[in-house]
This record gives sequence, C-alpha cells and structure tokens, in this order.
Amino acid sequence: MAAIAELPLTGLVVVDMSQFLSGPYCSLRLLDLGARVIKIERPDGGDLSRRLYLSDTEIGGDSTIFHAINRAKESFAIDLKEAADLAALRGLLAKADVLIQNFRPGVIERLGLDYEAVRKINPRLVYASISGYGEEGPWVKRPGQDLLAQA
Repeated sequence: MAAIAELPLTGLVVVDMSQFLSGPYCSLRLLDLGARVIKIERPDGGDLSRRLYLSDTEIGGDSTIFHAINRAKESFAIDLKEAADLAALRGLLAKADVLIQNFRPGVIERLGLDYEAVRKINPRLVYASISGYGEEGPWVKRPGQDLLAQA
C-alpha cells in the first residue's frame, strides 16, 4: 500500500480573522494545501457569513455559503473588545505562521493588531491584509465589498 504524500503546507498554522468571502476563501485554499486554519469568530453569532443566505438552504442553522468557504476550519470565538480575549489571540499569534485579516480601514489598528504590532509578537508571521482599495489613494479609507471587487 502506497504512503499518502504529505501536503505542502502541513504543519503551518493560519489564523483567519477575515469575514465573508475574500479572506475565508484564501484560508480555505491554504487548508486544502495542508495548513491548519483557526477561524476567529465573534462569540455572539460568529462570522457574519453564517447568516448570509444566497438561497434558502442552511446546515445546522448556518448558511451553506458559510460552510462552503469555511469547511474543516477550527473556530475560536473571542470578543475583540475584551482585554483577556485579545491576550489569548496574541498568544495564538505568537505561535502561528500566517494571519489573514480584512477589517475595514482603521479597525485592525484600533485593535492593536496591525502589522507593526503583530511583528513585535511574532517577527516570522506572514501578515496578509485584504482591503477594497489598497493602501494608498483617495479611496483607501472606504470599505470594500465583494460586488465592487467583481465589478
């Protein structure tokens, strides 16, 4: 019997703080390549896409789109406004290999989890930040969303 080949990202830990489609789809691809993905969710309802219904189907009370882009991920529910929860997240980031975030402009800085702050916790962490309009220009502070990106 042939041995199963190890996937290229086996052993890597990805912390996915993103919502909706862009970030979760990115972390799903990393998961498919063998990474362990830990999805950060709100304690009061989880990821916003749990209630994003593109059809009238659901699985266990959550939308099928949530399951399609978050299958096999681990979930860690924390309140980003609570100091103890932020400390737990920072502890996780100290051991992680990748962080993915797609907060609206300014939010990640207010949380104290921008690249410069996280680099002090874990200098080897790959920090992936997804925005609607990049890091400079007249629209940089505007929130992006999927339909705009597709257009």
